Amino acid sequence: MKYNDLNSEETRVIENKGTEMAFSGKYDGFYQAGVYNCRKCNTPLFNSNDKFDSGSGWPSFDDTITGAVKEIPDADGRRVEIVCATCDGHLGHVFKGEQLTPKNTRHCVNSVSLEFQSNESNSKYKKAYFASGCFWGTEYWFTKQEGVKNASSGYMGGHTIDPTYPEICQKNTGHLETVEVTYDPTLISFETLTKLFFETHNPEQMNGQGPDIGPQYLSAVFTNDMEEEETVQILINKLEDKGMNIATMIKDANEHKFYIAEYEHQHYYKLRGSTPYCHTYTKRF
Repeated sequence: MKYNDLNSEETRVIENKGTEMAFSGKYDGFYQAGVYNCRKCNTPLFNSNDKFDSGSGWPSFDDTITGAVKEIPDADGRRVEIVCATCDGHLGHVFKGEQLTPKNTRHCVNSVSLEFQSNESNSKYKKAYFASGCFWGTEYWFTKQEGVKNASSGYMGGHTIDPTYPEICQKNTGHLETVEVTYDPTLISFETLTKLFFETHNPEQMNGQGPDIGPQYLSAVFTNDMEEEETVQILINKLEDKGMNIATMIKDANEHKFYIAEYEHQHYYKLRGSTPYCHTYTKRF
C-alpha cells in the first residue's frame, strides 16, 4: 500500500508517536461537517458528528468509524494509545470515564494525524433544509436516520447577515431556526426526510412549536428545486386529505442563505444524553 508523503512534524507525531502542543493544531476548535481521514493512508477515522469540545487543546471525538481505530495499552499501563487500524499511524490516546459526553469516551487526537474532508467537497451528498421549531429537536431526529451524514443547526430565511442566537431571540431578523441536513441520496430520499419532518413536529401549529412561541419557531421547508417543492406539496396534500390544516411554509432555498448557529447549539441533545421536549414521533403516512 502506498502511503502519503509526510513532513517532518507529521513524521515526528505519526511515525515516532510524538504529541503536538496543546491548542496548536488546526483542528482544535474546528467544527465543519465532514470526515476526518488518516493523514498517512487516507482511511476514514472519525465523523464530525462525534467531535466535541473537551477543552483539552486537542481534537476530541467520543466515537470512531467502526473498525478504523485500534487501541493499544502503553507498556507502563498508564494510558491507551490509538492508532489507525490500516497503517498503524499514531493518532493519540483514548480516555474513558471522564463523563464529558454520554458515551463517556474521549479519543484525544493530534491534528497532524488527520486530514479533513468536508461534506461540501463530496459530490455524492445532497443538502435539505427543514425548520420545525427549536433546532435542537429537529437536528436530533435527522441525525438518527441512516443515510444522513450530518445535521447542522442554524438560521435561514431572514433579512440580516450573520445572525446570532441573541438576535434571533429578539424575533425581528426574520430567520427561522433551521437544520441543514447533509444526506446520501443513494441511501435515503428527500421524500423520506420530508416525511420524517412532518412526523416529528406539529405542522398545524401556526405560532411556533410546542411551548416555543415566536416567528423563529415556525414550520417551513426550504426547497432547492421544483422537484423538492412538488414533493413537499404532495405530502401536504396527503395530510390535508386526512383532515389536517397544515401551516408549513414552502420557501426557496436559493433565495435564502443558511447561517450555521454557534457551536453550543450543535448536537445539543446528543452531547447531553437527553431527548427533545417538544419533538416527538407521530406516524402520519
